[in-house]
Amino acid sequence: MASSTGHRVPITIPEDSSLQLPTIGASYLAVFDNDEENDEHVLQITFDPHVQASRRRKSSVISMERCSSPSRPGDTSRSSCFVHAVLGLQEDLDGDRSNDDTKVHRHLMKNYRDEKKAELETEHRIPPFMTKSELSDMVLGVGELSKHFASMHIRMKVKTVMLLTKTHDRSLIVYTRKLTEWLLSPERQEGYIVYIDSVFKDSPDFDAVGLLLLYPSYKSRLHWWTAELCAQKPHTFDFVMTLGGDGTVLYASWLFQKVVPPIFSFALGSLGFLTKFDFSAYEETLTEAIKDGIMIGLRLRFEGSIMRSNKKADEDEEGRDLTEEILDIAAHRQLTHRLHESYTVLNEIVVDRGPNATMSSTELYADDMHLTSIEADGVCIATPTGSTAYNLAAGGSLCHPEIPAMLVSPICAHSLTFRPLILPDSMVLRVGVPYDARTTAWVSFDGRQRIELYQGDYVMITASRFPFPTVQSKRENKDWFDSIRRTMNWGVRARQQAFSH
Repeated sequence: MASSTGHRVPITIPEDSSLQLPTIGASYLAVFDNDEENDEHVLQITFDPHVQASRRRKSSVISMERCSSPSRPGDTSRSSCFVHAVLGLQEDLDGDRSNDDTKVHRHLMKNYRDEKKAELETEHRIPPFMTKSELSDMVLGVGELSKHFASMHIRMKVKTVMLLTKTHDRSLIVYTRKLTEWLLSPERQEGYIVYIDSVFKDSPDFDAVGLLLLYPSYKSRLHWWTAELCAQKPHTFDFVMTLGGDGTVLYASWLFQKVVPPIFSFALGSLGFLTKFDFSAYEETLTEAIKDGIMIGLRLRFEGSIMRSNKKADEDEEGRDLTEEILDIAAHRQLTHRLHESYTVLNEIVVDRGPNATMSSTELYADDMHLTSIEADGVCIATPTGSTAYNLAAGGSLCHPEIPAMLVSPICAHSLTFRPLILPDSMVLRVGVPYDARTTAWVSFDGRQRIELYQGDYVMITASRFPFPTVQSKRENKDWFDSIRRTMNWGVRARQQAFSH
């Protein structure tokens, strides 16, 4: 289906067919190495006729030239993210049709143009970050796409599966071995390639040696994943199946800081806000998902970038003003801060006092505004997914995961008037340590990475261009409300007695 030169070749197929997108890894942009017969990996998307038939073409087929994932955060001209791939392909299919779907696609695709030096100078921003307009368009496009995914059934030609579980829980290791055997079994007739955590190579509970001795043919199909493989080659996996609780799903988000394969989560933990499927029925669940297709839900993630203050030998540090350096356009004519590190989170970014005995003093900024000074133990900035985690413990609001928002909750504020905020996800938030603060502060990302912020440093928080795709059950909304009732006894109290007559 690809030409010898590797260019895009649109092909018309009958109108009653479903949308087919040839892919490598089933979840990413199509790759064809001049092999016209290679149809091993096919992603089939069928739109719900009751929702989409009135305003969308039913089918098309397209092949795409090789596209690689960004080599750096600012190189967003093309992304191999599952979400962006579907958008980009559908953009090509729709052409200039001015329907609602095309408008949505154009909104998001505008975000992935090449960065230009002139734009950096006029927008007064430090590369490789998006401009405000790019950020707004990006979150709008992803939000609209999330709604469209609610009517998509995606059927993949699954080839490679990654299994993720707690390496120290013996019972979960046994379940992982059981699922591995099921996927590798000749009864599947699919020839799945299964990737297992490399720490299980020598685990007696997993017994990889015994498995390969019993079935020598499995050797070519049993592989081992590492954190480096997940970070550098996320397109290797069609699915990531997690066995555990919400913490295991969070670890999957941490492993895939940018491009994320669809996450298929089995509930084997203690909470279950993020785990959708019962492991006791995994055979039926997986068979049905692969045969009939899945539905994808997109969860908002945040990107947190630590900006270090550039020390100036010819200037008195005590005379510097953080607010002026962040908000004053004139201050951006000289580089006052440099990018130190960036992390993507699914739950929250927390700035707190760390081991300091006294409360922290920080400043909170939103876009080009100084919102407030924070005198508190810290502040938690959470995604809707993280609203039921640290945000809830800090007194923040519960937020449905489909609501695009940034939740700001103070931690033990030294003020009764600093109440939790819910802000739009298109805002750029900054939490900084002023130059005259008595102590430093500490920032953590999903509770994993913990880094000290010195006077003059700040962390910038924006919506990530790489959302977190999860395989949804057919009762997604009901599952979320069931979870807060089950885990927190939400709204439960003794019923008021009726009046006796």
